[in-house]
Amino acid sequence: MSMLGPANQEILMRARTDLRLGVPIVLAGKENDAIIAPIEVLSKKRLEQLKLIDKESLILITARRAQTLKCPIYDGNFVRIGLGQVPEITSLKAIADPSLDLRNPLKGPFDVIRNNPLRLENEALLLLKSAQLLPAAIVSKVDEGKNYATLHNLTYLQTEQVVEMAIGSRGIAEAISAKVPTARAENTHFHIFRPNISGEEHYAIEIGKIVRNEPTLVRIHSACFTGDTLGSLKCDCGPQLHAATKMINDQGGGLLIYLNQEGRGIGLANKIKAYALQDQGFDTVEANHRLGFEDDERNFQLGAAILMEMRIANIKLITNNPSKIATMNKYNITVSERIPLKVGQNETNLKYLQTKVSKSGHLM
Repeated sequence: MSMLGPANQEILMRARTDLRLGVPIVLAGKENDAIIAPIEVLSKKRLEQLKLIDKESLILITARRAQTLKCPIYDGNFVRIGLGQVPEITSLKAIADPSLDLRNPLKGPFDVIRNNPLRLENEALLLLKSAQLLPAAIVSKVDEGKNYATLHNLTYLQTEQVVEMAIGSRGIAEAISAKVPTARAENTHFHIFRPNISGEEHYAIEIGKIVRNEPTLVRIHSACFTGDTLGSLKCDCGPQLHAATKMINDQGGGLLIYLNQEGRGIGLANKIKAYALQDQGFDTVEANHRLGFEDDERNFQLGAAILMEMRIANIKLITNNPSKIATMNKYNITVSERIPLKVGQNETNLKYLQTKVSKSGHLM
């Protein structure tokens, strides 16, 4: 292999970029190779071509989306529907995108494929989620996938590479740091971190002085453009960010980790789709499920990795989320104390906050 060629993580990044552009990729499983085409951004021209390539092409969706469509679930995390049942692209996109449900209310019933999975379906859905696309795809089998990908200039990757991404071969390295005074904490240093398997940067804001032989006060905060930047009343993210920053500064020092995992890991576009569903009466968890996602798609291992890079192993964690505590413990970060953060409640976000407690297990 040429030393100039892409490494595994670079192939993954290329595949995600292609998928976001609507360009299919070729995924190789242990038993089958298949073209994976994201339905959300699929063109009519490519759809017609996929039908010609494999007359038994199928629609792949998550079990969560299948529940919304009243499809029986036989394969655990995914459901397969024959593409022949959905002849044109408007109906196809309505299967993937619940924001189109009101315009396309009469979908199905669909005959679900029960036997002979290709054994690459879970990896295909993981890849789509990592690209922050709706987890729904056309899957078309091809022979000799590597040769097919080369012939048609498509990105080719193996399921093992996707699994590697999912289970946490997540090295992260600091790119640069500098002093950046802020309105709520003047003595701050910004540390910019880059994972080796994605293009998203994550940030650690060192506030005041950290004494490493004592538990460090830490907030792990996930990006929320609407709340953090624009002051949205639909969540409590902005008030939490500002209160945690002030708390750390008032205590003399600590660390604010800012993870670029917008919308609980589903991305800003999908978060806005979830908001549109909430306007129809669904709560935040129900909206995620209708989109095909789990309750929370974030990966707090990145926060643990940043702490390890900064040589911080014992923390006092500012959080209401027990999942953060569990992840820190899993990756050998000692949480010596949980500090609750009760701010930001208003009339608009009351149902959202209640759902976080009743369905997501948050501690209030």
